[in-house]
Amino acid sequence: MKLAGKSCVVTGSASGIGYAIARRFAAAGGKVAIADLDLDAARRAADGIAASCGTETLALAMDVSNEDQVNAGIGHVVEHWGGVDVLVSNAGIQIVNPVEQFAFSDWKKMLAIHLDGAFLTSKACLPHMYAKGAGSIIFMGSVHSKEASSLKSAYVTAKHGLLGLARVIAKEGGGKGVRTNVICPGFVRTPLVDKQIPEQAKELGISEEEVVRNVMLGKTVDGEFTTVEDIAEVALFFAAFESNALNGQSLVASHGWFME
Repeated sequence: MKLAGKSCVVTGSASGIGYAIARRFAAAGGKVAIADLDLDAARRAADGIAASCGTETLALAMDVSNEDQVNAGIGHVVEHWGGVDVLVSNAGIQIVNPVEQFAFSDWKKMLAIHLDGAFLTSKACLPHMYAKGAGSIIFMGSVHSKEASSLKSAYVTAKHGLLGLARVIAKEGGGKGVRTNVICPGFVRTPLVDKQIPEQAKELGISEEEVVRNVMLGKTVDGEFTTVEDIAEVALFFAAFESNALNGQSLVASHGWFME
């Protein structure tokens, strides 16, 4: 029970990677707040995790790019559980287009959700972590935090930016007991990735099978997708790590798609 009694907030966690992380945290004894745009989906996820893992859960309606909603959601967690021990900033979307065709409104939306969301949730949680003298902040990066791919200008920019934000928070918070890390998954078979397959096939003029085989998995060592369970284990590793030794570090989990 590595997270026994710890209060954890996971954004974008009604499904996909976020849900897997929330469930893994709950199985490790953590109390988990499911924060998502879709409150009904968050409630279903929270109820399911509570029933299966026997731990306390909360469901939060949260647009991570909206400061008032973020502050209200974190305030609700603090009111119920007395603080926040672990934050996983996971909420994200994907929009693909060549740079010359990328709508500025889509660019701003992508950066708002991925970067503003990480900033706002961290800003809201840090005072409570500092008050306890301990905490773990985990950003959901990507292999695209380290590498670039065509059609993903906003996503690559945002994911690179998370590394910088994490390193700053690590420097500011390390002396106050707060650890900050970035998980950098390869392609994980989620609805977000499934949506990209036909979009990239259309933009690149290739079949959907070729998108999967050559674009998404072509650089892996075994032609395998990373799983949501893989990423949940990495998140637990960072959240439960007992010292500052890994503060500010990122970890790539990509079946060799990218190697540092």
